[in-house]
Amino acid sequence: MAEELNTTIQPVNEDDLFTFIDHDTIESEKIIAPRYSYWRSVFRVFFRKKSNWVMLTLLALLLIGTFIIPLFCPYDPHENVTRAEYFYKSPAEAISKFGFSLKWILGTGNVGNSISYGIWSSAKTSLLLAVICSAINMFVGIIMGAVWGYSKRIDQVMLVIHNIVANVPYILVITVLVYIIGSGFWSFVFALTITGWLGIAFFFRTQVMIIRDREYSLASRCLGTPIHRVISKNILPFLTSVIMMLLTRELPSYISMEVFLSFIGVGLGATVPSLGRMIQEAQTAFLIYPWAFWPPVVVAAMLTIILYVLGQNLADASDPRTHM
Repeated sequence: MAEELNTTIQPVNEDDLFTFIDHDTIESEKIIAPRYSYWRSVFRVFFRKKSNWVMLTLLALLLIGTFIIPLFCPYDPHENVTRAEYFYKSPAEAISKFGFSLKWILGTGNVGNSISYGIWSSAKTSLLLAVICSAINMFVGIIMGAVWGYSKRIDQVMLVIHNIVANVPYILVITVLVYIIGSGFWSFVFALTITGWLGIAFFFRTQVMIIRDREYSLASRCLGTPIHRVISKNILPFLTSVIMMLLTRELPSYISMEVFLSFIGVGLGATVPSLGRMIQEAQTAFLIYPWAFWPPVVVAAMLTIILYVLGQNLADASDPRTHM
């Protein structure tokens, strides 16, 4: 038995048991991990929901109708003001009288105006107003809120200004300004943005105060980093989801604000078509002529709901905690 073991066991070479590996300092510093793109992850989470695809499709159709149709089908609200036979025609009556076309598919209004053309031109005005006011208020509010929350000296002054302005009803400020400077698109934009950014800045100030005293911000201050760089590099990137949440609230709110103010008679004026003005003109006869009242109401509601839902889902997707 011993002789058999001696014959089967072969000597082992040490080179076969051990392999020497060179130490490369450059290779050792490399991190083996998949590349991470923040916005790619945001859109991956956002488009994962099928409801977002439906909302985006509806929004695309509304935007096409809002910005493309008025280019080829200009709207004149006083086109048939002298022709009483055009007033308040139902869709069926308008099509039988004038023939089937996009212009008369929703009937006519109180002065013979095309409701279909009026809705698209009015929606264009309301959307442009919402985008411009949101852009101004968000830009000014975020910058002022970041500085307000970071600087304790500015905080003392801005708190006094906020407490004074916040106690004045926002609707009252807009109404007084419209009566002073007159109605019109840019006058209305000025009235909506003169103090509209203050609420955004105050909300943003609270968020900045939570982040400003973290370790990395304190280290940047100790190293002499300028304030604007600390704000842009250390604070704002962590508040992306908060910014998206504010934007989702601002866009539909200005459409609703325009509709409400035009409905009570404080709006863009008689020369500028808007959804609120169409609703205001048809509200006295909405039981008798519902086709003049409900289409602009439905379009305004669709715009606000779609923008709000898409914005909320985008704000949720922009939270890094949802990227796991």
